[in-house]
Amino acid sequence: MKYGLIGEKLSHSFSPEIHGMLGDYEYELTEIEPDSLKEFMESAPFKGINVTIPYKSAVMPYLTWIDGKAKEIGAVNTVVNRGGRLYGYNTDFYGLKALLKRVGANPKGNKTLILGTGGTSKTAMAVVKDMGGEEVYKVSRSGADGAITYEEAVNYHSDCAVIINTTPSGMYPNVDSCPIDLKAFPKLQAVADVVYNPLRTRLVQTATEMGIPAEGGLYMLVAQAVAASQHFFAVSYDDGVVDKIYNRLLRSKENIVLIGMPSSGKSTVGGVLAKKYGKPLADTDKMIEAAVGMKIPDIFAEKGEAFFRDRETEAVKSASVGGGKTIATGGGAVLREENVRALRQNGRLYFLDRPIELLCPTGDRPLTSNTAALEKIYKERYGIYTKAADVRIENDKTPEEAAELIIKELYGE
Repeated sequence: MKYGLIGEKLSHSFSPEIHGMLGDYEYELTEIEPDSLKEFMESAPFKGINVTIPYKSAVMPYLTWIDGKAKEIGAVNTVVNRGGRLYGYNTDFYGLKALLKRVGANPKGNKTLILGTGGTSKTAMAVVKDMGGEEVYKVSRSGADGAITYEEAVNYHSDCAVIINTTPSGMYPNVDSCPIDLKAFPKLQAVADVVYNPLRTRLVQTATEMGIPAEGGLYMLVAQAVAASQHFFAVSYDDGVVDKIYNRLLRSKENIVLIGMPSSGKSTVGGVLAKKYGKPLADTDKMIEAAVGMKIPDIFAEKGEAFFRDRETEAVKSASVGGGKTIATGGGAVLREENVRALRQNGRLYFLDRPIELLCPTGDRPLTSNTAALEKIYKERYGIYTKAADVRIENDKTPEEAAELIIKELYGE
């Protein structure tokens, strides 16, 4: 390998995509078992590598020189081979610092809580101190090794301004977990979460709903990769390259989620997006029918609406895992808050706002089988759709035109 990433489990890494956007160079994922690390590092068959869990500290004894920040943190995530001499850096430091700046975090003169006590928490501590933060506390369940407990954080540090999550809480597959109750911190100004799968954890979503600037770990991942590439090639990239790559990666990973009234064209527009723009379609109504083995009108008639809504939640959560797809939801999917949260994890929600005179009552939609029922549902749900949506799309023309509007908005073209 020339350039790449080493670690124990790498199948879900975004790093090759990021480095592919940075330049035309080979970047490989190499999974290494613990008993093979010594041989790999001593032979050093690379020009430059990134290092991830569990080897960020384990590689340090094999290095000729280690950057001061990496020594302070006790972890290296970038190694450059210069004529057989190995130089180590910690670009996670620069990635996390970029993330904190992005959310407007200001540790100087404010109190900061770092959730977790692992390797990334050490990086967070170094970054906070570098940004002028003096009052900073690590938080853990046990409160060991100089940390405070979560109970102590709530009882004695509710005035904190910045929270940084370095734990795996909220990471796939445990996407419903949240490390701390943000409502206990009324003076909170910014939240940063190093987790990037899903794109928006429960912690990030909760902060956003409270009006607090918050961001997941994807921006950090991109920023550290840019810093690593600069070390690989001894170059400096333009100031805007991190934002440019982040936006491209985010849009490629995000799901396009279509919400709206029955007969508003979600499945049809979704089909156009899948065929023309390469965002494969997941239709939650069809997923429900396949799982239950019945058509939706029959499910309502034989098992009731409550049963259907539970199956709908299962379908929504299944469809929301991973990214890069189009999700066509049922008309009532956004009625449950847990469904909206699931869709937001990796998705951008588009309300297909079709005028009521263009909506059609049909027998295969049990709650809108006639004009009077359709008008009633429209009045009840319109505000719910607009509140849930990130973007409203006027869908009064063709499905192709609606799809084009969505793509233009998504990619800014």
